[in-house]
Amino acid sequence: MEENRENRGRPTLMTDEKVKELEGYFSIGATDLEACFLAGISKQTLYNYQENNPDFVDRKEALKNMPKYKAKKNIVGEIDKGDKETSKWYLERKDREFKNKTDITTDDESINPLLVKFIGDDQQQGNDNTNRIQEPIQ
Repeated sequence: MEENRENRGRPTLMTDEKVKELEGYFSIGATDLEACFLAGISKQTLYNYQENNPDFVDRKEALKNMPKYKAKKNIVGEIDKGDKETSKWYLERKDREFKNKTDITTDDESINPLLVKFIGDDQQQGNDNTNRIQEPIQ
């Protein structure tokens, strides 16, 4: 009896149900590692599937961005309802004109930079100055 070549080896773990399960995890922002762990497959199984199904990679990345999209949709929804605080918050983050400004003023004293001199042997192994004592230069 001749064995069918297509039926050799282990059966694939990437069934339609498993792909749908992974898509659910990706849609809540799960990483590849998290989604694979929750779905009970190895990352290599996912990567092998992606190699054979390149369109899935784009879909996976789009699904991973869904939480960000949903958050944006919520913000815009609040703005559409007339929420002034959300509108102000959004503009402060998205438009330079509305960003909070920081004004730095002095009391007319000149500003002098602080110079630091490293004490120790500059020829120390690797010229690593991280463990040396520092003192201001007068």
